[in-house]
Amino acid sequence: MKEEHALRKEADQIVQTVEAAGPFRQQFHLMPPAGLMNDPNGLVQWQGVNHVFYQWMPFHTGHGSKWWGHAVSRDWVHWELLPPALAPVYDFEKNGCYSGSAVAHEGFLYLFYTGNVKDEHGNRTSYQCLAVSSDGVEFEKHGPVIYQPEGYTAHVRDPKVWFEAGVWWLVIGAQRLDLEGQVLLYRSRDLREWEFLGPLAGKDATLSASFGYMWECPDFFELGGSRVLLVSPQGLEAEAYRYQNQYQTGIFTGEFAPETGTFSHGEFREIDLGFEFYAPQSFLDEQGRRLLIGWMGVPDQQEQVHPTIADGWVHCLTVPRELTMQNGHLYQQPIEECRQLRGRNASAVVAVNDEALVWQSWDAPVAEIYLEVEKDKSWTVSWRRYFHISYDADDQTLTFERPDLVTGGSVRRTSRVNGVRSLRCLFDCSSVEVFVNDGEYVSTSRLFPEQEEGELQFSAEQPAVFHVDAWELYSLQWT
Repeated sequence: MKEEHALRKEADQIVQTVEAAGPFRQQFHLMPPAGLMNDPNGLVQWQGVNHVFYQWMPFHTGHGSKWWGHAVSRDWVHWELLPPALAPVYDFEKNGCYSGSAVAHEGFLYLFYTGNVKDEHGNRTSYQCLAVSSDGVEFEKHGPVIYQPEGYTAHVRDPKVWFEAGVWWLVIGAQRLDLEGQVLLYRSRDLREWEFLGPLAGKDATLSASFGYMWECPDFFELGGSRVLLVSPQGLEAEAYRYQNQYQTGIFTGEFAPETGTFSHGEFREIDLGFEFYAPQSFLDEQGRRLLIGWMGVPDQQEQVHPTIADGWVHCLTVPRELTMQNGHLYQQPIEECRQLRGRNASAVVAVNDEALVWQSWDAPVAEIYLEVEKDKSWTVSWRRYFHISYDADDQTLTFERPDLVTGGSVRRTSRVNGVRSLRCLFDCSSVEVFVNDGEYVSTSRLFPEQEEGELQFSAEQPAVFHVDAWELYSLQWT
């Protein structure tokens, strides 16, 4: 293995040589300085600073021996790119510092992550590791604190740690030897010695039937009086309007009993209706808000054909979202700080009859568009002649459509919804996040349109009226 300083120097040279640019460079989403970005890691607000770590491959745009990239901000608008927090240099992590979480304790910042190890035959071993920092920049590695449990394959990863009821808890994604996915639960009093309590959720723990062969990136928290298990299962078969991506992300809600370490819950519900959303992580900020950031990608789903690869980078993260629970339903909204990005504004009432109508007052491609729509009408809204949102009032289905990244033909994601009243769309140079009914439903997708102008087109099967507010959005500020 290379020494750490040599490895970091090589990564720095790559970043300086390859500027993540091109026509699809994001303006207000976190993206890699070069190479590949995937899961958000270690989300935490510590000493007034928001830390966003992320899975990073600095040397190319494919997956491999992952690092932890690191960016910080006090206001979610002004950012500083810090040196990578973790690089795979020791034997217990030599094939990657995989995903994990962060907690603050007694003036120190603790990172928990999965050390990925493969031998010359490709056999894998996983270690759950600890690194500690006094300044939030330089981290001292303490090696493995949890080893592979009996009865499970080496696919045990993505530790998420929190404090509750006087002790520390940890959930982790796992695969049993019979290839069933589960989430495992651990407990500790000192963040170093961990007691294995068994499976928290999954087949034979809380489910009678199989529900995917692997569960990744679990998160477990209280929200609005409900206990929420956020997880990304792999291996679910598509059915009707559900599970349309390669892998899914969703929640189980119910009740957690800390005294017994047991969780009772209802059915799994997906939390995103778009093309690219996976491995989200949440944290509680100093204002008491439950905030979430996700990876705007899906493993093994057309990753190799993203046009940004030609510019030396691939993938990005979502904007930070605030989570709330309303009547048992998870709502997601862009955090209030996103409004700081707003620039020039235009408003209109757009009336559509028999023909499609282009709103002539708007052409900015990086924008926030807020639409109020008539609940009982069927309509389509199109962006840059590339991305289409359609609502069928008779079937109560909402469809998101874009060109397939491989074939160029049309590809859709259709879901049943309980009516549509409003859409808040955040368009960046190569993505869109759509918040329906003030966050009741969300759709996250990457877009790579050829048309440069931000053309907005409306059409309807019968006369309809749209109330439109639009803002051009500024870029994040980097130092």
